[in-house]
Amino acid sequence: MLPPLSTKYTCSTLKETAFFKGASELAFALDPLPKDELPSPPPFTEEDARDLDAVTLAKSYFDLKEYDRAAYFLRACCSQKAYFLYMYSRYLSGEKKKDDETVDSLGPLEKGQVRNEALRELRVELSKKHSAGELDGFALYLYGVVLRKLDLLKEAVDVLVEALHALPLHWGAWLELSNLVTNIDMLKSLSLPDCWVKDFFMAQMYTELQMIKEALQKYHSLIQAGFSKSTYIISQIAVAYHNIRDIDQALALFNELREQDPCRIDNMDTFSNLLYVKGMKPELSYLAHNLVEIDKYRVETCCVIGNYYSLRSQHEKAALYFQRALKLNPRCLGAWTLMGHEYMEMKNTSAAIQAYRHAIEVNKRDYRAWYGLGQTYEILKMPFYCLYYYRKAHQLRPNDSRMLVALGESYEKLSQQGEAKKCYWRAYSVGDVEKMALLKLAKLHEQLNESDDAARCYMFYIQDIFSCAEQLEHAEVSTALRYLGQYYFKNKLYDEASLCAQRCCDYNDAREEGKALLRQISQVRDQTETPSADLFAPLSNNNTPVRRVSPLNLISFTP
Repeated sequence: MLPPLSTKYTCSTLKETAFFKGASELAFALDPLPKDELPSPPPFTEEDARDLDAVTLAKSYFDLKEYDRAAYFLRACCSQKAYFLYMYSRYLSGEKKKDDETVDSLGPLEKGQVRNEALRELRVELSKKHSAGELDGFALYLYGVVLRKLDLLKEAVDVLVEALHALPLHWGAWLELSNLVTNIDMLKSLSLPDCWVKDFFMAQMYTELQMIKEALQKYHSLIQAGFSKSTYIISQIAVAYHNIRDIDQALALFNELREQDPCRIDNMDTFSNLLYVKGMKPELSYLAHNLVEIDKYRVETCCVIGNYYSLRSQHEKAALYFQRALKLNPRCLGAWTLMGHEYMEMKNTSAAIQAYRHAIEVNKRDYRAWYGLGQTYEILKMPFYCLYYYRKAHQLRPNDSRMLVALGESYEKLSQQGEAKKCYWRAYSVGDVEKMALLKLAKLHEQLNESDDAARCYMFYIQDIFSCAEQLEHAEVSTALRYLGQYYFKNKLYDEASLCAQRCCDYNDAREEGKALLRQISQVRDQTETPSADLFAPLSNNNTPVRRVSPLNLISFTP
């Protein structure tokens, strides 16, 4: 088997080389094998012997990134290894020339507009060999890569699956296939070889398809199989927790990872995202300085520095470092997305749109880019565009309340109140992260003069806020209390109205209205009233509202 082939010009090869490193880490995590159980070297054929000198020479040129020169000395060789290296050199030569055409004249936002001119030629030659059944696992992998680059996605999937059956341990083919799988149904339909590498592939696919529970089960089963010391698996579990916004758990795992491997740079950009979200400026500063000392020319290092400057609100510097990351690897998904965020902060919507679109070109499963595009068009007051992009984000994250709230706002702007109601209620049902869905739903009911439904939503909203002890930090509590106070007063439920009015006095923007309502109540206090309910007690599990908002019955309702 040839040594791993890598170049800065292709993301797929970078990932492949990363897995060879990861495979070494996995081997290190396992107990060593006895000498008599070590695997035997691959067979050495007569053709391999005849081409040995040419392959050795070409490999030295290849390692120096002299791809045309490597291909020239392999043109007359016959062995499978020589043929793969010959075709692969031609492919990488085309990739290098493609990037060289853009690096001087265009900025990183224009990357990807130039084609690799060698692709069509390579496809014709590989197609002939494929029809004759003369391609081995490595050559099939390269054929799949070429087809994917030419946007022949269905053919690429078939060829890559064939490559995996020919060479199940080739992680590069697994990674290329992962870029083409768009949903779980497609994943289940693939006829994959039964190999231990498949478990790693499935765990990664579950993570990317936002099936985090299944991904964690896979990774934990791999730990039980003997990979308990694997830093690779720990990092993947941390990434999985990051994807479901379990920030504390993800941070704990990344800190454990740093203790085990303090010089590790892989996945540190994800770690920096978590530190950014938590606002941990000293820790992010320390991480950035530490990575600069280790290797300041790594993509992850540039992203970490970019996040640090972004946290300090120095958005121009942040965007500069994300651009540097993209010069090192134009297919770095995180850098495109983060750069889009920075351009949004700088109010440069056209550049943000370009950055997010490039992120989608790299990976159509990146919900952050779709969501970012929706936000950008929202700023531009183009709700039809917002709706399209938020729908895409929602399809990728169906249980993310932020996507549902954004969808509801878009429907509301398009005067589709019925759809907006469904989105807000669904956002509340799946666990409203930002505690805004019920409030927006209540305001929508209020606008439509649906007072019973509005009051019920305001009640659930207040109970949610008070049960989380966030009532003093949330600006909209006073809005809900004002409405409920007036609602109860109109329905002659003066005890409840009085309680709401007293609570209004705790907020500056509602204090005068609360006092006025208390004066009104005192004038009619001699009437017999229904006993008041503890409005701000937390909801029990047995009283979770159903999907449809029913009219409020204050007499029988018990929080």
